[in-house]
Amino acid sequence: MRIVSVVGARPNFMKIAPFVRAIEAHNAGSSNARARIEHRLVHTGQHYDDRMSATFFDELDIPRPDVDLGIGSGTHAEQVGRTMIAFENVLRDWRPDWVVVVGDVNATCACSITAKKEWVKLAHIEAGLRSFDLKMPEEINRMVTDRLSDLLFTPDELANANLRAEGVAEERIKFVGNIMIDTLEANRDKATALSIADIIEQNHLDCQQGGSAVHSRKVSDRTAAVDDRPTVGSYALMTMHRPSNVDERSVLEPIMSFLLDEIAADMPLIWPIHPRARKQLEAFGLWDRACACGNLILLEPLGYHEMLRLNIGARIMLTDSGGLQEECCVLGTPCLTLRWNTERPVTLREHGGASVLVGNAVENLRREYGVTKSLDRAPTRPPLWDGHTAERIVAALCGQ
Repeated sequence: MRIVSVVGARPNFMKIAPFVRAIEAHNAGSSNARARIEHRLVHTGQHYDDRMSATFFDELDIPRPDVDLGIGSGTHAEQVGRTMIAFENVLRDWRPDWVVVVGDVNATCACSITAKKEWVKLAHIEAGLRSFDLKMPEEINRMVTDRLSDLLFTPDELANANLRAEGVAEERIKFVGNIMIDTLEANRDKATALSIADIIEQNHLDCQQGGSAVHSRKVSDRTAAVDDRPTVGSYALMTMHRPSNVDERSVLEPIMSFLLDEIAADMPLIWPIHPRARKQLEAFGLWDRACACGNLILLEPLGYHEMLRLNIGARIMLTDSGGLQEECCVLGTPCLTLRWNTERPVTLREHGGASVLVGNAVENLRREYGVTKSLDRAPTRPPLWDGHTAERIVAALCGQ
């Protein structure tokens, strides 16, 4: 059997790594050559910066892609269109039996459409997630991909219910669990062994705007503020990259005031900053103020192990990342989700998880921060979030 799997952006790499290892394990245990899987990995290049992409292949022990489409940046339509043209050639050259896509990025949607136009069977890992917000490009990508997929590998029962409500035939739905947790469990010990102080020292960001440097506190001073313990720490951790949070000054400026004047005044705030967020802070004239805040620790984008280590040690997480919501659920890190909706409701406190939706309104942030920072860690493991999802996916594909 021939399988092409597709990665396009950073979240995909954490999801494809266990799948690649599961294929390798399957082949190692197959005495019959006909039962072996021929696998090719295609990287569309939607994330093309080394810190956002390339280093993840080494860090997660993923083989280098067999094909790199080099799509790069652009509008949604540009990325989807260029990916479809390039991926069509891959399929016509190799003629796989299956295309396997993960998540909800533009590459997922583009390669799904191309696979079906080329009459190749399609499987979607992380199917059935819905935010019910069509303003999110990811929601459209999820809906299109699920509608086209022959097999839908779901992470939780809520995703199963979404697909059934949309009329998906039961035999197409395969409840396999959350493949992100496979990666977490495979890397937890390695991440825990890292030093938080070293992570900050090695990744600290020298604040610059234009030609003049505006340096934040010395790294030695910043690292001393953080308690390097693997349990509940003394610091807040945050990520923020979604356009709904960073693209409008009227939204971003009040959030920044709350972060700097209230959270950073309360405890050290570690922020590995996404290029989009930094660009907008600079555009709105907020970058110098962020750099001048003594208790705000700005870092470059981090590798997977480094970010996991910070999550393991954080007292509280603030994020608009779906993947970090899932990690917080299993790790038990109290989490404020900077979104008005989520396609991962199983991670919310109302379903036994660690997160609460706060949107981007400061009054919500202030209220929930006061409650959340005092919560104890409460790790939760939804059904089949056990580190063996990739094995179930490969078994399902081989049974077709």
